[in-house]
Amino acid sequence: MSTAQKIGKYEIRRLIGEGATSRVYLAYDSFAQREVALKQIHPHMLNDPERGRLYRHLLMNEASLAGKLNHPHIAQIYDASVEDDDAYVVMEYVPGGTLEAFTRPDRLLPFPRIVEIIFKCTRALDYAFHHGITHRDIKPANILLVDPDGQDIKLSDFGAAFHSASDATQVLGVGSPAYMSPQQIREMPVDQRTDIYSLGVVMYQLLTGKLPFEGETHYSLLYRIANESPPPVTELRPEVPEALSLIVQRAMEKELDQRYQDWSDFSHDLAQAFRNRALTIEALAIPETERFQRLRELNFFREFSDVELWEIVGFSKWERVETGALLMREGDTGDHFCFLADGEAKVKKRGKLLNMLGVGDCFGEMALFSAGGGVRSASVESATPASVVRISAGALQRASDTCRMHFYKAFLEVLSTRLSLANTRIASV
Repeated sequence: MSTAQKIGKYEIRRLIGEGATSRVYLAYDSFAQREVALKQIHPHMLNDPERGRLYRHLLMNEASLAGKLNHPHIAQIYDASVEDDDAYVVMEYVPGGTLEAFTRPDRLLPFPRIVEIIFKCTRALDYAFHHGITHRDIKPANILLVDPDGQDIKLSDFGAAFHSASDATQVLGVGSPAYMSPQQIREMPVDQRTDIYSLGVVMYQLLTGKLPFEGETHYSLLYRIANESPPPVTELRPEVPEALSLIVQRAMEKELDQRYQDWSDFSHDLAQAFRNRALTIEALAIPETERFQRLRELNFFREFSDVELWEIVGFSKWERVETGALLMREGDTGDHFCFLADGEAKVKKRGKLLNMLGVGDCFGEMALFSAGGGVRSASVESATPASVVRISAGALQRASDTCRMHFYKAFLEVLSTRLSLANTRIASV
């Protein structure tokens, strides 16, 4: 197809992918002035007397999510068109390719990167589930990489998704067999645990370069998924950390009551794998997985959404410090505030101990609101090895309105608590 040709209002740049049912083009939306990915169903598939209706249904199902799933790890749907002889959906262009490239034994990713990717998938799918959506077709081809060398991902292809708010949107008999849960195969009612199983299969494949089940026929594959247990990950690849093998095993449990019951448990175990040092990571590197999970556990951020927490992960700076590190100096000017993600710190004024800070406590925020030009009124030094989160005033000002609003609300709660404690101390004198 020439670059001058159009599909609808979209100028086609080049073909970027093709499958049995559709082609995907890199296209340009001149109105919005952005590159997009345009997925067009093959015309002969639309005219198929048995499957044509299904493909239209899948496309409309995906198009119905336009503007509804606003998450940093879900590809946005912009537009769609379904006619008798033409059907396409327009979505966010994600340039890094898919995870399929890293499911081969000769191209396996480092363990920390795999955990980072799977962790982000769990958060995106948890977000979707809380909006009433179960994906039902989780596989490497539907996990897009923002950068082929990075770990930022976007989930795509929600055509097979089940919307709990509307039975009319449920589509039976769809999904990719190798990644289907036993419940899907038996056409049982589905919930987030079917996606948990499928993501477990993806993790299994990324760790080993092999699928947990294979079969000479479609029927034999489905039978094995429903009735057999896969070889442990460590049997296929002994160097896989035991913690990751156990996570995959629990995600892929055949019985629903033995599987992870929700995404929070799944993502918690992934983050814990870092904390327990089951993975080899650089001494000062704090992976995004661990950053997100630590923020989620802090009381200060309890009202922040996942989307806002990922935003904070992006603009905050993290560091690990040893005992005795000077974090803020009395009398210095500063344009940032901090949190303790772990460890303890001392607050001192003129050398005298004023207070002890623990996990989740913030400090330095008052300088942002004072009329004194941001002069520090006290010093803060680490009392133990600690992880410190730094956020600059400029980064906070550039944050989204809702994120900034939640910060200011939380700061007011902190101030109120401090005033209450101060009054209690005065009253006891």
